[in-house]
Amino acid sequence: MRNVKPVKVGNCTLDGSHIYIQSMLNVPAENVEGTVAQAAALEAAGCEIIRAAIPTLEAVRLIPAIKEKISIPLVADIHFDYRIALEAAAAGVDKIRINPGNIGDMDRVRQVAQACRSRNIPIRIGVNSGSLEKEILAKYGSPTPEALVESALHHAALLEKFDFEDIVISIKSSDVNRMIDSYRLAAEKCSYPLHLGVTEAGTERMGLIKSAIGIGSLLHDGIGETIRVSLTDDPIREIAAAKDILKSIGKRGGVQIVSCPTCGRTKIDLVSLAKQVEAAVADIEKDVKIAVMGCVVNGPGEAREADLGVAGGDGIGLLFRHGEILRKVPEQEIVPALLEELQKL
Repeated sequence: MRNVKPVKVGNCTLDGSHIYIQSMLNVPAENVEGTVAQAAALEAAGCEIIRAAIPTLEAVRLIPAIKEKISIPLVADIHFDYRIALEAAAAGVDKIRINPGNIGDMDRVRQVAQACRSRNIPIRIGVNSGSLEKEILAKYGSPTPEALVESALHHAALLEKFDFEDIVISIKSSDVNRMIDSYRLAAEKCSYPLHLGVTEAGTERMGLIKSAIGIGSLLHDGIGETIRVSLTDDPIREIAAAKDILKSIGKRGGVQIVSCPTCGRTKIDLVSLAKQVEAAVADIEKDVKIAVMGCVVNGPGEAREADLGVAGGDGIGLLFRHGEILRKVPEQEIVPALLEELQKL
């Protein structure tokens, strides 16, 4: 496992023992009421760290308004203007996302570092393929993993000059292979917590696929302390996707569903049944595996590892637990019967 320097973000500690789910508000900053409502909805959906764009000094007013309604940490996303960072720190934000090399001379960097250090506010440095410094881009010729990591560590070094080390790093790319290689290189070169994500991943379908590959590969390697699934969609969907990624690689509990792809032996509407089961257990936090299989001949055997399952037949469902048959129920009673058995576990 990677040796990570712990960094506290509000009541969260980024040290690898828990992978925190993030998302970002997308309501226009001038709409305070709408922004606050979305923040509350994201927390209710399971978001553990929320980021808000703070594009102007006036937008700093979002910070106390949001923090009054949520109990999870709030991150201020700031570009270029160090004064906004100073005001965000004074307003009580839990983390600031800013690149020190983009805010001007070293005195400005010192002021931001000092303001954050005095309030125990960490700083996230975020680089991506489109943010590389001209000299680094010229050196490498393209946004290679080496270029991206060099840029991130350059920004970190600016803060380190002022004895500031409460740093989190993100190195995002819309190219999944480049994203994976960049984070692996960063993990070798520094001990700062890493915030994982495939940037500009796309709409829900491709965004989910690219994020699952990129984020999942790194988490499997033991790399990453917090994640954000970036989707061109409602941010609530990002939370559901992040939960599923973590669940699928054993980083979170909750109900896991396995289901067969159907074949010519299937005599039940398995597609509909699997979706019904998925919806019925969506909010159940038990750490169990449920199998939804289409064949009473092979179903219980193939899904023997499942804690609970059903194999569809001609108008019936065969309930089983770890491959052992429990009972038969009519097709229309399968979901209620599964939930009944689930309560017994």
